[in-house]
Amino acid sequence: MSYKPILLVHGEPNSIFLEIFFKAIKSKKYKNPLLLICSVNLLKLNLKKFKFKKKIKLINISEIKNVKLSNRYLNVIDVNYNKKNKFSKISKNSNLYIKKSFEIAFKILRLKITNKLINGPISKKKFLDKRYLGMTEYISDKVSRNKTCMLIYNKKLSVCPVTTHLPIKEITKKINRKNISEKIILINNFYRNKLGYKPKIAILGLNPHCETIDKFDEDEKIIKPTVKYLKKKINVSGPYPADTIFLKDNRKNFNVIVGMYHDQVLTPLKTLYEYDAINITLGLPFTRISPDHGPNEKMVGKNISNPLSLIRAIEFLDTN
Repeated sequence: MSYKPILLVHGEPNSIFLEIFFKAIKSKKYKNPLLLICSVNLLKLNLKKFKFKKKIKLINISEIKNVKLSNRYLNVIDVNYNKKNKFSKISKNSNLYIKKSFEIAFKILRLKITNKLINGPISKKKFLDKRYLGMTEYISDKVSRNKTCMLIYNKKLSVCPVTTHLPIKEITKKINRKNISEKIILINNFYRNKLGYKPKIAILGLNPHCETIDKFDEDEKIIKPTVKYLKKKINVSGPYPADTIFLKDNRKNFNVIVGMYHDQVLTPLKTLYEYDAINITLGLPFTRISPDHGPNEKMVGKNISNPLSLIRAIEFLDTN
């Protein structure tokens, strides 16, 4: 049986990614070959720093269709960068390197050599311009015009925010039947087609306790009718108050909890599972995952970072 390579884009060069990558490949064996897109010079520096011994196999992208990949080596496509540009801290100096890395990955994905992509953590503030709220939107714009959404996945419980990195004052402008429905349909299709079962989905209200003193009640006027409409074909219910849905006896009834904004669902999930979760972009023509944490610049080089989220990302693509 032949296995498709898992592409790993280094991401922010001044991050913990190479440290947790070394830990991830040391922790277990994977069936699918791993193909790392990064600077060979930076890789060698980190191999030495972390005393990790494994031979590098340089892969030429023009010959990639004919190359047999093996996890006995570190399979690497080199991303050249200006050697004068020292990545000593997270800044816009990294942008060209990150952009080049993704361009290589997108080219490989277009060649249909694989449909599996993991990217290392990236500073949204430094890398993205105002067109993009996050990496989900950036990657979606580069490769597809389909609707996409962010799913923070854990086998026991996953969450999805209808809006991602919006300022709080902007959230209500994006809470509508169309946006909620698109996310629910993507989630339902993902669980059915990728994981083989129909998920039980809970939808949260926007306001505390699903109540408001305002003249316009989003929970009554938008969310409740949307749930009623979606119930005809999808196992969905709500709206539920956000302050109690994550209690043990409540969350056990659902596979996915959909919130109206980012921290409404990501804060409780990270409290419950910490690094045992991954960020999956639904709706793309391939499976894109990232570890569910940032570059963690303060931890770079200390060799104490937790690799679990990256391990879970590789495991997911290795078995699905």
